[in-house]
Amino acid sequence: MPPNLTKPNSGFTSKPSPLCTFVSLIFLLIIGFYTLHYPPGNPKKVLLFQQIFLSSASNSTIASYLRSLTSHPHLAGTKPSLETIHYVKTHFQNLGLETHTVPFQTLLSYPVHASVLMHFGNGTVLNLSLNEMGIPSYPSSGLIQPYHAFSPSGTVHGKVVFANHGREDDYRTLGLMGVNVNGCIVVIRKGGGLSRGAVVKIAEKKGALGVLMYAEGDVSKGSFGSGVERGTVMEGVGDPLTPGWGADEDGERLKLEDKKVLQRFPGIPSLPLPFESAQLILDSLGGPLAPQEWRDSGRSNLSHVGSGLVMVNFTYQGEKKLATIYNVVAVIRGLEEPDRYVLMGNHRDAWTYGAVDPNSGTATLLDIARRYALLMRKGWNPRRTIIFCSWDAEEFGMIGSTEWVEQNLVNLGAKAVAYLNVDCAVQGPGFFAGATPQLDNLILEVTKKVQDQDSEVVATIYEKWKTMNGNNIQRLSGVDSDFAPFLQHAGVPSVDIYYGRDFPVYHTAFDSFNWMINNADPFFWRHVAVAGVWGLLGLHLADDPVLPFDYLSYAKQLQEYKDAYSRVLDGNISLTPLAASIQEFTSAAKQANEETKKLMEQEFTNDLLALKIRALNDGLMLAERGFLDTDGIKGREWFKHLIYGPRSNYESGLEFFPGISDAMAESKNMSQKDGHAAIKHEIWRVARAIQRAAAALKGELV
Repeated sequence: MPPNLTKPNSGFTSKPSPLCTFVSLIFLLIIGFYTLHYPPGNPKKVLLFQQIFLSSASNSTIASYLRSLTSHPHLAGTKPSLETIHYVKTHFQNLGLETHTVPFQTLLSYPVHASVLMHFGNGTVLNLSLNEMGIPSYPSSGLIQPYHAFSPSGTVHGKVVFANHGREDDYRTLGLMGVNVNGCIVVIRKGGGLSRGAVVKIAEKKGALGVLMYAEGDVSKGSFGSGVERGTVMEGVGDPLTPGWGADEDGERLKLEDKKVLQRFPGIPSLPLPFESAQLILDSLGGPLAPQEWRDSGRSNLSHVGSGLVMVNFTYQGEKKLATIYNVVAVIRGLEEPDRYVLMGNHRDAWTYGAVDPNSGTATLLDIARRYALLMRKGWNPRRTIIFCSWDAEEFGMIGSTEWVEQNLVNLGAKAVAYLNVDCAVQGPGFFAGATPQLDNLILEVTKKVQDQDSEVVATIYEKWKTMNGNNIQRLSGVDSDFAPFLQHAGVPSVDIYYGRDFPVYHTAFDSFNWMINNADPFFWRHVAVAGVWGLLGLHLADDPVLPFDYLSYAKQLQEYKDAYSRVLDGNISLTPLAASIQEFTSAAKQANEETKKLMEQEFTNDLLALKIRALNDGLMLAERGFLDTDGIKGREWFKHLIYGPRSNYESGLEFFPGISDAMAESKNMSQKDGHAAIKHEIWRVARAIQRAAAALKGELV
């Protein structure tokens, strides 16, 4: 860490280091030279603006933003959330940015009452605590009691079974031990890679009456074992009453009892528990001994899986109601291509204080806007339009971003260059990135320009990241954050970046500013690093004459996916259509790269060259849309992307080509002939999507 910095809670230094000051002066002198010798918009001048962006970083400024954003809980749709909306909007306006709020009226879910009672054989009744221990008063703090949004109301009474992570193979293990969960309440511990909604859905299918979930936490990270993880159990994304269109206040809505609406919600109640309360239930279980791998969690004293003599009475009463949410949007108009949009987004709403999730990202976004405004005062104007997006109600199922995407689908389809998402900017150490593959090389190049402050020696993020996991860039198949509607519904190339894999206070009342400064990022240098990468990605995509997309990376990835399926598919199922389409896509990617090189070698700009660059950029921008299919993924038709999207086959390790993965799982319940036909159809659908992407990349009609 730089020696002139102190901990945030004892006061940040507001002064840059001497080296930073010297570098900034040099940059200002150089930019003055280039302003005199080169015309505005010259690529060399653009590079200097990127350097000024990096040199204007301020960890103390980001810390001040985060402190303000996390001064109170701000759950979407509640009165306290209006203060954070005003804070973000005012910040953008004070920077001189064109700013407006976009309201939507959507269905949200709040708790009214919950209780879990243990009934012992001797008549004793124990009322379990459902709130975090160590929180003095929920009402005075503004905290809402832990719950699962969109859980149905109900009271269930029965014996209890521990079902580990609630996966299909966990229930198979219970079955082999002679334990049946039908008519029981299941207790499930976090983990196993399933969403809350998927866990409840599987339990419901097995005949369970209700689900109680707990997270064990990590005692090595502090006394946060009593944290209770809130979250949604709704299936899919967006407002359930307006599937496929924006939730305008006076617009069309489905009825709450509509079949399409009801199928988004589970049929049995669920509730999160503190670890200590879950442990009391687990200690009471009888029945078979738990498998050793179910007991190696480090904290649990689990011995048996159930059921015992103790009965549990579990009540949850919730309220689903229409609430107004607000997205905040700020715009920097592009000078040369104002109709091309680079979108940078983060959600603002939180289950509690939200220091990590999501306001570490919000504070970082606000700082990027501050630095971009500084560049504008120094004469910078982006080539393309930059749009800052502060989403609401993400925690309920990406509702704010989804409604906005649905409302703007035509313009996004024609004009969106890329969407750059950050949710939890800083969870802990270690840089991680997810992206669509054409952005891989850009991410790698940008991380070579930003310093990693976690390194004991001077090193870039790229160098530290390479030693950690080999610069592995993840893919965006999950429905994890606000990139989902952009990529999986609108086909917009997307990025998601963050520091730290997991954190023990996720969705709990302990996700506070104090936890951030004592655990995740005491000096806020990881925030500065994320801002550096995020902001430089935005500058490149907004300013580079030719979009920095490399579809050869995509072609290579598609080939690897095809090879993975060839290893698991029946030999009677041909992948020839897929192989042919990938070959066609590879040829188009090579052609685009050659055209990029040729155009970038031109020394002088003229109208003809500008038109050629525009045509090339159109192909680079629109190719991702080719992977969309109007029919969508079977059973989840809103998700249109056939390469990356959610799959119903939770046990499959193949997180790509979701339609093929699902068809393989469904074929097990069909005749061989019908099963093979279903898989072949999905292979052809993917092949056609890749062909569409190739045609878009070439900019030619077939």
